[in-house]
Amino acid sequence: ARVALTRDDDRFIMLRERFGIARRAKADLFISVHCDSVGTGTPTGATAYTLSDVASDREAARLAARENRADVIAGVTLDRDPDVSSILIDLTQRETMNASAGFARLLGREARPLIATKSNFHRTASLMVLKAPDMPSILFETGYISTPGDAAFLDSKEGRAKIAESVRRAVDIFFARRMAER
Repeated sequence: ARVALTRDDDRFIMLRERFGIARRAKADLFISVHCDSVGTGTPTGATAYTLSDVASDREAARLAARENRADVIAGVTLDRDPDVSSILIDLTQRETMNASAGFARLLGREARPLIATKSNFHRTASLMVLKAPDMPSILFETGYISTPGDAAFLDSKEGRAKIAESVRRAVDIFFARRMAER
């Protein structure tokens, strides 16, 4: 697998631009890696988020109203009939959401032996960074920087190596399965 990072420093990149970078690189998978935090309490463990069905449908409507439909699905020219175009976009998004959910479950399976995870590891949400309609995408919350135990793990070389290893294993399996399906 070829890995392309969106940045190697601490500057902010607009959420849409993050998956835009991945789309321009013709990525087959987008993983947005984060550290969570809370104001009170001491939650612990990693989670993965994928785009929810409801958010996807609303976003599809916004994209259709705002952008050239040919740009929505990686430059593919869609049928001129708006109903057919909507159906094609919806089918692509559903396939993408299913692939995203499959990768999130796989990451959870591979992460559990290596790092602390929440019992409900895979969650769905309407997160802007996940709204690429044509590329499986997850947001991986690696732990809580506001919880001392998680923060120490995230700050350690060993902790980061275990997080990276869980992602590597999941990516290897994800693409091996995709190759086997061809």
